[in-house]
Amino acid sequence: METTARVPMSGRKAQAARNDELIREAARAVFTADPGAPISAVAEHAGVGISALYRRYKSKEDLLQKLADDGMDRYLAEVETSLADDGDAWESFAGFMRRCLDIGAGSLTMRLAGGFEVTEEMSRKGRELHLATERLLARTKEAGALRPEIEVGDISVMLEYLHSIRIGDDERMNRLQHRYLALMLDALRLTDAPDLPGPAPTWPELRGRYDG
Repeated sequence: METTARVPMSGRKAQAARNDELIREAARAVFTADPGAPISAVAEHAGVGISALYRRYKSKEDLLQKLADDGMDRYLAEVETSLADDGDAWESFAGFMRRCLDIGAGSLTMRLAGGFEVTEEMSRKGRELHLATERLLARTKEAGALRPEIEVGDISVMLEYLHSIRIGDDERMNRLQHRYLALMLDALRLTDAPDLPGPAPTWPELRGRYDG
């Protein structure tokens, strides 16, 4: 079968791609710490000129939308990885939670809610994520490895709580986040425990926070 060799990017395109990644990583760090920070703070954190940033993103809102979209893509990839894993259901779910913590899933949700317009495409992708996570939870419950009342909204809120831990430097903070995730995972596995008080957050409740 004939294959097509990948053509390497030119020096200018490669630099632009590197700048874009630097900008997005910087924006995640800056806006997680301070949602009200100016877009110039992102350029400074990324070590690029403000003109390079504006060539990629026309406004702060545009950048926030791209961050949210990128975050959803990362999360969906982790759900699909877990769904494709035919090994132990609990280990697959626990690994999914650890990876979500490491990629920052949920870290910007509450910090940026209401800070940008939610497009129809973002809403569609959000529903896709919700349904995919429901499939993962259902499989884990069917294996008898997850409390039956746990829903997608619980997972979203737990990840947000974990990312709200801001103690020490990045390494210390990450270790503490995983410490408390380990405790949460123990609780999630208590399938014979009494029912939790109240229902989990619903999709409309989670979606509604972005309408600010």
